[in-house]
Amino acid sequence: MAILKKEEAKALLQKVIAHSKADECEVSLRGEEGGNIRYARNAISTAGDIDNTTLSVTSYFGKRSGTATINEFNDAALERVVQRAEELARLAPENPEYMPLRGPADFKDSKTYVPATAAITPDTRADAVAKSIQVAKEAQLEAAGFIENTTSFSAILNSKGLFAYDTDTNVVFTITTRNSAGTGSGFAARGYNDISRLDTLSATKTAAAKANSSAGAKAIEPGKYTVILEPVAATYMLENMFRGLDARNADEGRSFMSKPGGGNRIGEQLMDDKVTIYSDPFHPDLPASTWNRDGFPLEKTAWIDKGVVKNLVYSQYWAKNKGVQPVPQPSNIIMEGGNASLEELIKSTEKGILVSRLWYIRLVDAQTLLLTGLTRDGTFYIENGEVKYPIKNLRFNESPVIMLNNVEALGKTERSISIESYRSYLIPPMKIRDFTFTSLSDAI
Repeated sequence: MAILKKEEAKALLQKVIAHSKADECEVSLRGEEGGNIRYARNAISTAGDIDNTTLSVTSYFGKRSGTATINEFNDAALERVVQRAEELARLAPENPEYMPLRGPADFKDSKTYVPATAAITPDTRADAVAKSIQVAKEAQLEAAGFIENTTSFSAILNSKGLFAYDTDTNVVFTITTRNSAGTGSGFAARGYNDISRLDTLSATKTAAAKANSSAGAKAIEPGKYTVILEPVAATYMLENMFRGLDARNADEGRSFMSKPGGGNRIGEQLMDDKVTIYSDPFHPDLPASTWNRDGFPLEKTAWIDKGVVKNLVYSQYWAKNKGVQPVPQPSNIIMEGGNASLEELIKSTEKGILVSRLWYIRLVDAQTLLLTGLTRDGTFYIENGEVKYPIKNLRFNESPVIMLNNVEALGKTERSISIESYRSYLIPPMKIRDFTFTSLSDAI
């Protein structure tokens, strides 16, 4: 099924909801189309196209609910999926946290759809990959990478008259380069709504430079170091923290936002005053959806302002429980930076470590958000404001909360993508003091 326009999606959802005999009913529709290329050892290995549309129906009888999904759209199938959802709802136990569906609301249009990205063809992807492979060959490296573009739409309609619709485009590119001896590795990742902003040639040059300069790494003693985290490395650390901005987890004593003795840390100075984190679906460099599945509009929201906790996410149920207004989950995350370039952060460092990327990050302690993981794809020793030589990878034990209390300087905010979630953020490079490394790793 092709990407449906707003009125086409609404007409289909109205047809579905007309079959409902439940007390309440919500119908959602999501479709996407696009394609991808995967390559390794400087040659394309796979390529494919995506075309998928899914309809989901949730029916409610009192506090009981049931959900059924389908990917066929003839009249008989539409009636059948509603009946199935109602059958499941009648069999389900009551949900003690049930909240009634919301009524009509006005949602601002998002800025996430770019026609040029929607018009990407297999030739567009092949040309982008060819540029990347050529860079790797010229640098005498082997490249492995992935490019994928998607055009999608989503829509919801419920029996109380709430309707929302959104379209989105996205293109993601990742590249890893290694030398033939297996002693040097470099990485780069890019993700945009707008294909015109994707430059696979420059991204591969970055990865190639990391690979060639990381060969011959030296071992250094683990310990506490001043580190400069490039935006990709910082993103991997902070993504774990962003997931914890939830009031219920904090109020129930299950997160780093929990206050000793009960409650949460809203209003507390939790981080350095250089740290400001917010969400804004209308930010031109990181546009995002303007509504969520529960039918709440999304606006600019401050989470951390100059180190002070300003807001946490409140679900509709938890907000009612606490007698406050709901605060919806953000559709994007932005951290304010400074004016310095990465090179200027390096020049300002007497002794330290430049970290290109982190990986294999795992939670050690939820109360302090202590994480452990490894550096990879280029780790370098800094001395007297210069990158002196590559060093072997290190294991770290560090909390993003403690890390953001030890901020010495922030660079210019950049769009960065997490390969674990394929989600983009706006994150600056960071100069952090007393970052804890606990052991060496021989892996590259």
